[in-house]
Amino acid sequence: MSVDGYIDDTTPERLLLSNAADFDRVDQVRAESDAILIGATTMRKDNPRLLVNSEERRTQRVARGLPAYPLKVTVTNSGDLDPDLRFWHHGGDKVVYCPDSTVSKVRKSLNDLADVVGTGPNLDLPTMLDDLGSRDVHRLMVEGGSTIHTQFLTQGLADEIHLAIAPIFVGDSKAPRFVSNGMFPGGTAHRMKIADVQTVGDVVLIRYLPKQSSGDSTS
Repeated sequence: MSVDGYIDDTTPERLLLSNAADFDRVDQVRAESDAILIGATTMRKDNPRLLVNSEERRTQRVARGLPAYPLKVTVTNSGDLDPDLRFWHHGGDKVVYCPDSTVSKVRKSLNDLADVVGTGPNLDLPTMLDDLGSRDVHRLMVEGGSTIHTQFLTQGLADEIHLAIAPIFVGDSKAPRFVSNGMFPGGTAHRMKIADVQTVGDVVLIRYLPKQSSGDSTS
């Protein structure tokens, strides 16, 4: 995010907050994950491929008996998913989670591009995580955007936050922030434990443990 808390601006072009070294770090985290998740809104806006870009890291995954690419995951309430987006046509397997009422719409739109799973009357993240666990997903990397970040954090579902702070200001209150309004566990009384702080080029990376408090002696 920017120094003033934004993860993008309001221009049509994607705002690149990270630098080359941080993009490579993200690629490493992707390679170490069993699945990567982004929200449908981010898919529509950024149209990412969401891949492990390093051939060496893909080779290392295969040597460990894993697919070259982590499972790619998205969630949607509306079911409005464009089958032409790059997300569907690169990498390995994909899965979509949505309310039961939206399943048939998504399956008709995507055909065989992804597995589509209903989570009940509503989009239910704990149900989604249980299903991912049954697929041998032990480490899920959640890349956003704001709505997804807010849902995971307000429901106490995130074990770590990797917050990369870029040395820029966006200065536009209409731009998306790291999180939206919400009731976060413990509110302002909960001070998260910091696991690590490092610089990555001109970006500062802070690794928080949101389920722990700053006074905890162990991680």
